[in-house]
Amino acid sequence: MTDASADARRPQEFEKVLSGSDTSVASFDTHTRSPIEKIQHFLHSNPAAVPLIVLIASIALFGLIIGGKFFSAFSMTLILQQVAITGIIGAAQTLVILTAGIDLSVGAIMVLSSVVMGQFTFRYGLPPSLAILCGFAVGALCGWLNGVLVSYMKLPPFIVTLGTWQIVLATNFLYSANETIRAQDIETQAPILQFFGANFRLGNAVFTYGVVAMVLLVAVLWYILNHTAWGRHVYAIGDDPEAAQLSGVRVNRVLISVYVISGLICALGGWMLIGRIGSVSPTAGQFANIESITAVVIGGISLFGGRGSILGMLFGALIVGVFQLGLRLIGTDPQWTYLLIGTLIIIAVAIDQWIRKVAG
Repeated sequence: MTDASADARRPQEFEKVLSGSDTSVASFDTHTRSPIEKIQHFLHSNPAAVPLIVLIASIALFGLIIGGKFFSAFSMTLILQQVAITGIIGAAQTLVILTAGIDLSVGAIMVLSSVVMGQFTFRYGLPPSLAILCGFAVGALCGWLNGVLVSYMKLPPFIVTLGTWQIVLATNFLYSANETIRAQDIETQAPILQFFGANFRLGNAVFTYGVVAMVLLVAVLWYILNHTAWGRHVYAIGDDPEAAQLSGVRVNRVLISVYVISGLICALGGWMLIGRIGSVSPTAGQFANIESITAVVIGGISLFGGRGSILGMLFGALIVGVFQLGLRLIGTDPQWTYLLIGTLIIIAVAIDQWIRKVAG
């Protein structure tokens, strides 16, 4: 036997290391989630669950306190009528907040659009249908301005919309000369402006066309956000705009489209506002921006963007409506409504932070 053949049969140094290594099959950590962790993951994957649970609990609570009167068809539909405009403006706010922005000008855009619809009809003599289209054009223009300043100028959405809120609000008062167009004049000369205030009955339930419009709008936006490429891009931008850009998403274009659509929805809210109050008033709907943010936050939509469901916003608006009607029927001081809603907002943000730990 030669020395070469003996060296060939002798184990090499790396083979000695392998012979002493662990031969067990690799296994992964199978950590069993605790009940709290399971709840946390469920709420993370179903963002509308929390506001839905709170809504059902609120209805049950006031039902126990007030009795069958609260569960009547009239009371339930009255809640829908009261939150119709908040739901519409909340839908516009939802689109913006999903992109990690915020729009403080939604209420002012809504009112300006309604004023344009009324003034173009009664001051300039335009056909009411054409005046309504002009109102939608104004809403889209305001949204486009916000979108350009946020996307191309890279200005913070809070600062941009705080500024445009003041500009639009001042334009509203200057243009209208703070004059209200009476409901009687609208009813006789341009009844289409009051269309969304008209109601119809289904048994004892009374619905307005504004309620129908709100439900249809939320349903359409839910489908778009969950089943179209544009909707996925909105969520992607809110989650991480840089990653979305690298993935081929045209971030600036999507942001502008979000703000323009938000402006159009606000104009729809302006049309509904005329139907709700019957007249065209430049001082109406001044708190719509705060009410829309309230509905969004209570509805479980993250203010950090990228997470939430527009159905949650609708549930959030309904929660506010339930508290308002329930406390009114009990006969409590209206300030209790604001106290409880403020508490719900803080709790909703705290729950959102807790749920976000799953993603972290």
